Amino acid sequence: MELIEINNLKKAYGKHEVLSDITLKIPKGKIIGLLGRNGAGKTTLIKLINDLLTPTSGQILVNGAPIGVQSKKIISYLPERTYLDKSMRVCEAVKFFSDFYDNFDSDKAYRLLSDLGLDKYTKLSKMSKGMQEKVQLVLVMSREAELYILDEPLGGVDPATRDYILDTILSNFSEGASVIISTHLISDIERILDEVIFIDCGKIALYGECDKLREEENGSIDEIFRRMFKC
Repeated sequence: MELIEINNLKKAYGKHEVLSDITLKIPKGKIIGLLGRNGAGKTTLIKLINDLLTPTSGQILVNGAPIGVQSKKIISYLPERTYLDKSMRVCEAVKFFSDFYDNFDSDKAYRLLSDLGLDKYTKLSKMSKGMQEKVQLVLVMSREAELYILDEPLGGVDPATRDYILDTILSNFSEGASVIISTHLISDIERILDEVIFIDCGKIALYGECDKLREEENGSIDEIFRRMFKC
């Protein structure tokens, strides 16, 4: 059974189609890049998988069942924008996640926070945007989930920190789980990807294994993307 199965998915606002006829199967145990230009439909697809939007038509199955309460229990989602209560201290945010999610590992969270040099007693309001994003990433990766969906996880951090964050993602998701990463920083994340999905104008333009695509297209994933979209 596939972890995620999407069949003929469509999302429209009135006459404007954001996604059209999206059909995908996402297996377990893979790190997958969701790549596309601004406005291509990446975040809309992510929100649909997380049951934050309602499809116009089509179907999304998680472990063979429709999305809903059960799928939320096994999907750990990092949105593009920070949603944490800025009045909280970091340790209060950890306690909030621990109380809310049965699969949250507080010990892992504190270890990752320490590795990133983040003080657990600091208020989020006193942190920079990049530091807040690091805290949110730690909270998301400290759940023992079956699917991690990360929307622009590297957007607010300096280049020197990106490799550490990628290694954190690579070494801290649950065994047998999958990770979907949406980003514009393709060259930065390419080394950890198993598969890639290119989305353009609300449709799947390309989906395949990274090694196979590099061989067939004689180039890196970043180069393939730039050629395809003439960036």
